[in-house]
Amino acid sequence: MTDTPPASYTGPDRVFSGVQPSGALHLGNYLGALKKFVALQHDYECLYCIVDLHAITVPQDPAKLRAQTHEITAAYLASGVDPKTAIVYNQSRVLAHTELAWYFNCVARIGWLSRMTQFKDKAGKNSEAMSVGLYDYPVLQAADILAFKATHVPVGEDQKQHLELSRDIAQKFNNDYNAPGFFPLPEPLIKGPGAKVMSLRDGLKKMSKSDPSDNSRINLTDDADMIAKKIKKAKSDAGVIPETEKELEDRPEVQNLVGIYAALSEQTDAQVLAQYAGQGFGAFKPALADLAVEKLRPITELMRRYLSDPEELDRILASGADRANAISEPIMRDVRRVIGFSGA
Repeated sequence: MTDTPPASYTGPDRVFSGVQPSGALHLGNYLGALKKFVALQHDYECLYCIVDLHAITVPQDPAKLRAQTHEITAAYLASGVDPKTAIVYNQSRVLAHTELAWYFNCVARIGWLSRMTQFKDKAGKNSEAMSVGLYDYPVLQAADILAFKATHVPVGEDQKQHLELSRDIAQKFNNDYNAPGFFPLPEPLIKGPGAKVMSLRDGLKKMSKSDPSDNSRINLTDDADMIAKKIKKAKSDAGVIPETEKELEDRPEVQNLVGIYAALSEQTDAQVLAQYAGQGFGAFKPALADLAVEKLRPITELMRRYLSDPEELDRILASGADRANAISEPIMRDVRRVIGFSGA
């Protein structure tokens, strides 16, 4: 193996992203991911995965895992992802993910993984009791992306470190095997409103499926009354809606509520402030609740319709997996050949 100068990848632009089937999807997932998935499918060849292999890095109930895989699929479709345009499938149906992850385990370095902050955050003081999979899952993420030679990944700020690892692994593979430009160095897609929606209970914490407080998030399955109740209880402060964005800087909860309104209404924060400046939360919160209900009700109703037909969801996932395999299998044949496996 020798180091060679990097060469540019010349393949097609392709987007890969995935959502883990653990916990109910919420408003932050919709604004930060699903809404962008819908827009991107018209500009790129897109693969949208339900990453069930990542889910089992922590214990899962098998029946619940299957049900949540269907729920994520239904959320994709209800949000506007077209399975005839984008490829929608669950990770465990495509063996390239696990095969390439092993090859990348032999390329990645322990020091690289040791710097991953999300494992430290999740494991805390119990790191030695965690599964190897939880420690190693950033390598699987790299395989998820590069099994399809994806060039772009829509990610939040908290995933940028993992995408950098994917780039490092791709570059080292290309160098180690004297295959310049074989794998692309995937680029992040972070642009757009609502990329980071915070908790309704703490404006300094990201809205999360794993937060023990259900009032911290608006689930895509919440009905109108529940949405209104959660927004009414959302943390704000004793002030009013300010006139300028600078005045939001030290008011994280208010900044979050304004940002949610802006993302749902497809406006800028400045436009929302111009509309509501000087008004109290007794006026702003009901307006935000009405807007959230208006935007989310069609998604909720469609999700329920899809979830009532699990066989149709499985048909969509199987068809998507066939299309994903058609992309990944030739790539994996080339990977085996580059590595030097007999018969490749």
